[in-house]
Order: sequence, then structure tokens, then C-alpha cells
Amino acid sequence: MVFSSVIFIFYFLPVFLLGYYVSGWRAGALLTGSAVFYVWGEGAYVFLLLGLIGLNYAGSRWVDATPGRPRRLAILTALVIADFAVLGFFKYSEFLAHTVNQLAHRQLAPEVHQTLPLGISFFTFQLVSYVIDVHRGAVKVERDLTRFAAYILMFPHLIAGPIVRYADIRDEMHADRRTTAHLGLGFQYFIVGLCQKVLIANTVAPLADHAFAADLAHLASGAAWLGIWAYTLQIYFDFCGYSNMAIGLAFLLGFTFPKNFDYPYVAQSITDFWRRWHMSLSSWFRDYVYIPLGGNRHGLAQTVRNLLIVFFLTGLWHGAAWRFIVWGLYHGAFLMLERFGLGGLLDRAPRPVRHAYAIVVVMVGWVFFRADSLPQALGFLAIMAHPLGPLSTDAGLAILLNAQTFSALAVGSVLAMPLLPALMERLRAPRAEPPRPDLPGRLQTRSVHALPIPVLAVGFVISIAILVGSTLNPFLYFRF
Repeated sequence: MVFSSVIFIFYFLPVFLLGYYVSGWRAGALLTGSAVFYVWGEGAYVFLLLGLIGLNYAGSRWVDATPGRPRRLAILTALVIADFAVLGFFKYSEFLAHTVNQLAHRQLAPEVHQTLPLGISFFTFQLVSYVIDVHRGAVKVERDLTRFAAYILMFPHLIAGPIVRYADIRDEMHADRRTTAHLGLGFQYFIVGLCQKVLIANTVAPLADHAFAADLAHLASGAAWLGIWAYTLQIYFDFCGYSNMAIGLAFLLGFTFPKNFDYPYVAQSITDFWRRWHMSLSSWFRDYVYIPLGGNRHGLAQTVRNLLIVFFLTGLWHGAAWRFIVWGLYHGAFLMLERFGLGGLLDRAPRPVRHAYAIVVVMVGWVFFRADSLPQALGFLAIMAHPLGPLSTDAGLAILLNAQTFSALAVGSVLAMPLLPALMERLRAPRAEPPRPDLPGRLQTRSVHALPIPVLAVGFVISIAILVGSTLNPFLYFRF
């Protein structure tokens, strides 16, 4: 079951919200509904998730009750190893066995074929962040098992984030916030995310799929650039759409999730891009990997090492394949270049030049991310390197280049920039919503505007009409 489905919108969500608001046991209602949501898609894997919840609940309480830093650290280390061992077994054992056999040119490791539990990368990172924060004293240990399980299983963020730390919502977990104060904001975020997913991401997806499925021997440079342009918009509006829907659902439940995207395609550098893209993941690696390794505090060599480790792991987190590792290291390399010289040049360059540099680097990187293999990515890039070639030698592409696709490409390119908020700033005052201490600072970096109800209604109706006549199209980040 996905957020952008008729079953979720018209069956699961209304029934769940009714039960949630009339129930006298909020955490229990949330846990029950989230378990049903997960079982709907994953079945027996819910027992794996419940086992990890029980392990980390008991382990975190053990850490909290144990005197002496060495003993506490030993328990924490065992918990983190156990969490990552489960993630490694399900996500990376097949890749590791295949790599070993390839390097040895014979079958040293047995072939492994694992079905990846839905959302395992996200809930593993949340479990690890929780036990580390308990050890650090950054968050009080949760003694109510139902609340802790509801935090991990909470269906808005369970499958594809954002990665929500317990410190962000612990107070909300302990307070009954089932009020109508945030309902309007919640529905707005949800509808905006739904439109991003259905009207833009899904519409441009066939163009990207066609380009990357084409025979490279017959793929023209124009078609390759068109395909990666489509994919650049697809992955942003797909993932940002999911995040906005998750944030909206959280508001409906009385929770405030952190912002996950801040117009990454207006970035003026790759460093700036990673401050804006998948912000919850970037901050997780910063706080739990980069800074503990020493950050940039111990000289050039260790800074380079730490950046390479972080972006190697960032690539590996996204998928068990060399193309993801190359994508991560590719971004890490540009961050190092910007830190050690290129950044100064960019600061002196005109803004359009900085923006063009960042978007081209990002689009080239998406080729590694989208391609089916590293050789295909390199071949695709070789074709893109000849920008004066014909648009296409593929007659099938002309079928996809219809008014609907062109409109999605154009509208998506505009909405990927903060032009709409800027226009609303000029046309009228920001939404008259008083500052709220429960709203994370990153959600307050831009004023929240109330979109006109007719606009939201039209977008919702059109999206539903498309969903009714389409097949299931899950979010891209479900596979990670």
C-alpha cells in the first residue's frame, strides 16, 4: 500500500484517522494502524521489525541503567552491530557474494538471493540514532514499549523517511496532540506531495525509462539528455512528494517531522546541494559518522578521509551496487574539490555560472544512480558528451513527447525553483499562522503559505482521476 493509491486515500486513511481520533489510547491506535499498514505490504517481515524494536528497546534501557562509560559503550556497540548486521544480511549479502566470486573468477561464496524488507534502510537508521542518542544523553530513554514501537513503526515515515530522530518527537509522543490546529496544513502538504508524485514524477517517468532502456548503439545525444532531464525531475518530485505527504500525514496525527528538501536544484555548489537534498539523511551522516570520525578538525588528510567514508557509505546506503558507490564517491570528490579550492572560484563566479555548474554535476551523477549497471552508465555518459548530435534516432521517443509530457517537464522545471513562494510573497502576506515552538526550525526557514483551496481541490481531483486509471507506481525510494 502506497500513499498515492486509491486504497490508501479512500479506505485506509479515513478508517485509521477515525479510530485514531476516537481512541483513548493514541499510541496503541498509532501502533496498530502502522502494523496493519506494514503487514499489507510486507507480511511476515513485520516480525523482523518487531524483533528489532524489542531488541533496541531492551538494549537502550540496559544502556541507560548501566553505570560506567566502558560498559555502556560495550552494550551500545553490540546493539549497533546487531542492527547493521540485519541490514547487511538482507541488503548487502547478495552483492558481497557476487563481488567475491567475480574477483576470484570462481564461486567461493554461495549465491544469496534475499528479498529486501520494505523500508529497512530507514528504520535501521532510526533505531541506531535512538540508541546512540540514549547513550549520549541527548534523549531520555523511552520506558513505554508501545510508544517506542509506535515511533519506529509510525507509517508516515516507516517506508521512505524522512529519518525522524526520537528527540524530534519525544515530547509529542508523550502529549495528546489530536487537535484540529494542524489539519489544514496537513491536508495541504499531503495534496501538494500527491500532485508532485502523480502529475509530475509519474508523467515524466516513461521518458526517463525509455532513454535508459534504449540500445546505446542507437541512442542519440539529445535523447540521452532529454532522458536524464526527465529523471532529474522524476526523482526529485517522487521523493520530495513522498516526504511532503509524510509531513502532511504527521500533521494530521499531531506530529511535526523535519523538512527533507529545500529546493536542491537551486544549489550554487555541490556542498549547497547536500544541504538541501535528503536533509534528514545528510544530517544523520554528519552527526553519527562525520563528526565522530573527527570531521574537519584534524587536518587535511583526515578531512579527506572522513568525507570519502561518508560519501562511500551514502552511496552504499542507497543500494548494493557499484554504481551507487561510484555515485556517492563522485559527489564526495566534488565536495573535496570545493573545500580545497574550487569553492573559492565559485564564490567569485556569477550566480548563473554557479547554478549551471551545480545542476550539470548533479545530472551527470544521476546517470550512475539511474543506470542498470556501471558499464551502461559510462556508455550513457559517453553519448551525452556529444551534445551536438540529433535529438533522437528512435521513433518510439516521438510517441512519448506529447503535450502532457512537455507540460510536466516545463511545470516541473519551474516548480523545482522557489518561484511560487516568491510570487506568493509578492501577491499577498504569508499565511497568518503564529510561530509554534513545536515546528522545527527548518520548516520555518520559509514562510508557510496557504495555497488557495480551489487549486488544491483541482490538483487532488486530477491526481485521483489519473490514479484510478493507472497501475501501481511505487515511490522510487521504496527500493532503498
